[in-house]
Amino acid sequence: MSSPDVDSLQQAIALLAAVAAEGPRRLTDEELCAFVSDVESAGRLVDAARVLAAAEVDERSRFELGSAGLAYRLGHRRGVHLVEQLTRVPQVEAARRIRLGSAIAPQSGLGGSIVPPAFEHVASAVAEGAVGADAASTVVRCLTQAARDGADPVHVQAAERALTDEARRVTADEVAIMARVWRDALDPDGTEPREEALRQQRSFVLSAERNGVVPFHGVASPVEAAELKALLSESMAPDAAPRFLSDEDLARGSESITTPEGDVVTHVRDPRSREQRQFDVLMGVLRAGVRSTGMGSTATVLAVVSLDALESGRGVGWLDGVSEPVSAATIGELACDSGFRRVVLGLHGEILDLGRTERYFTSAQRLALAARDGGCVWPQCTAPPSWCHAHHVEEWSQGGATDIGNGALLCSAHHHMLHASEFTMRMIDGRPHLLAPPWLDPGREWKVAGRSRALWRPPVAA
Repeated sequence: MSSPDVDSLQQAIALLAAVAAEGPRRLTDEELCAFVSDVESAGRLVDAARVLAAAEVDERSRFELGSAGLAYRLGHRRGVHLVEQLTRVPQVEAARRIRLGSAIAPQSGLGGSIVPPAFEHVASAVAEGAVGADAASTVVRCLTQAARDGADPVHVQAAERALTDEARRVTADEVAIMARVWRDALDPDGTEPREEALRQQRSFVLSAERNGVVPFHGVASPVEAAELKALLSESMAPDAAPRFLSDEDLARGSESITTPEGDVVTHVRDPRSREQRQFDVLMGVLRAGVRSTGMGSTATVLAVVSLDALESGRGVGWLDGVSEPVSAATIGELACDSGFRRVVLGLHGEILDLGRTERYFTSAQRLALAARDGGCVWPQCTAPPSWCHAHHVEEWSQGGATDIGNGALLCSAHHHMLHASEFTMRMIDGRPHLLAPPWLDPGREWKVAGRSRALWRPPVAA
């Protein structure tokens, strides 16, 4: 036989099911706004019942009850596992509901007496449906931290009352800001110890490969997070030029338009997703930092390839620490610049070439290349020297020397393009020159590459 509370709940579920089936599409704008507000009010009441029910399940599953505990009798070791099974929500959500419910539910005192909730003001607002579970959880969490750190209980209660009043009229995000400010204001030791504790949690982890890609994750303290967000936000601005755009993405996003005056104007629309842009920016800045700090000589990646694959340009090679193969052409491209050391294997796996330090351009040579080339030498590219690779014009594997007379700066995208396309580079009179493929330049003329301002000379007057 059902209790009146359960019967009422079943009736409410039937009414909500009818509302959900009808949907809001036929409502006027005014009715729709009222509908959204009313549904949220109903949702807050449902959340109140959810968290209190979860806390009650956990209370009846206390460890000291042993085999008589509710969760144990239903095949679970802990109450959170039973809540997870009954609700089909993630375990982290079940735990959140239990924490909040335990903080706002009346407690059993000695002798069976009922003790008011730990957070009485929050409990009242949640029971009324005036404050949602998200805002309530934030208030409880922040004030619990303050109490644990030694805040005066009277001040904690005053903060709870003030935050609950604010939560009745502002958004959950605004409540979160206010709650953190209260937490730090109540802490006798101030904010500094918490900041250091957060900084100690910083981490960056590369996970195992899955389906050819390597996931990674980490956490940052507020200071480092602000720096990362500022870096990515600037590159995501609507009027910002595309940053670190590869040649393939540049080709996909470029559109040339002929003006009425006959000029050809090329517009570039960034074809990458937001996530791809943010990754490219992060990697571009990382590579620039490695070069500018001189870490390239120590942060070395082994690029292993067989001699026949290297000479033919077909087949695959392997990068140190990564199980997904890469093309032999990519190995040849990477080995041009600092940061990678190529290991060439013979037919039987014997090492034919472990590389020589002379293969890498020194910092002084890179400075000289920067002064001569002014950045990436590819026509119309504006990448600065710090973004560029030092490329051997005559391949090092083919006997090309590591000196200024055989080097040229190329950004990552155009370095790849030179290796993968029909363009050819040659040193003429101490400067790199490019020869375009016939379909681009039928005249097949070698053109000087580079854009250093120091090399510009005004035309001689007639």
